[in-house]
Amino acid sequence: MRLPQNKMIELDHVWMQWEQRVALRDVCFAVDEGDFVAITGPNGGGKTTMLRIILRLLNPSHGRVVFRDNNREVSELPIGYLPQRNMIDSHFPINVETVVGSGLLAVKGVSKGERERRVKDVIAMMGLDEHARRPIGDLSGGQLQRALLGRAVISRPRILVLDEPLSYVDKRFEHKMYDIIADLASHTTILLVSHEMSTIAGMANRHVIIDQSLHECSATHHYVRTECDE
Repeated sequence: MRLPQNKMIELDHVWMQWEQRVALRDVCFAVDEGDFVAITGPNGGGKTTMLRIILRLLNPSHGRVVFRDNNREVSELPIGYLPQRNMIDSHFPINVETVVGSGLLAVKGVSKGERERRVKDVIAMMGLDEHARRPIGDLSGGQLQRALLGRAVISRPRILVLDEPLSYVDKRFEHKMYDIIADLASHTTILLVSHEMSTIAGMANRHVIIDQSLHECSATHHYVRTECDE
């Protein structure tokens, strides 16, 4: 459900530059509560950089990111984040239960019993029941991706940021993940980067192309940049 005019995130003339390389160029963009924003663009175009700036993991070279709650500026928002798998140290000695449960560390007021119940339910949702006690280093790429998605959603965040959520996921679970994302979209604001746009596009209400600059697109084949620039 989209709730227009209730902005949650605003990028105000955001630039990102390292030495002579420009990653993002004067990006102005607002995300409303209830939006499902599908984000695509060429490799190296700045998609992940923009997500990391939104998450305040990177400071922009110029411009700023504003969070809003009921149209009032706030210092933070409850955000769940699924990073790209190559940003995770899979050799870290931690098991699936601990990874998923770590998504609740910053959430106050969750009892031990509630925490255990949520961890169990989310692990089941991700199809990882048989792997709950396994170290993440023993998982396949797709299993690790599912554990990380579980960590991102367990806190029931108001905003969910997903960077290539389908990476390494096998075709059997890919359809299950579409169902999970579609269900989350009914009550969560979502920003999702993916090369697999054919199905994602049908869920999203907004489509954005990032190639240093940002282009919002309403074309039928929205993943083709030239149709968005007409």
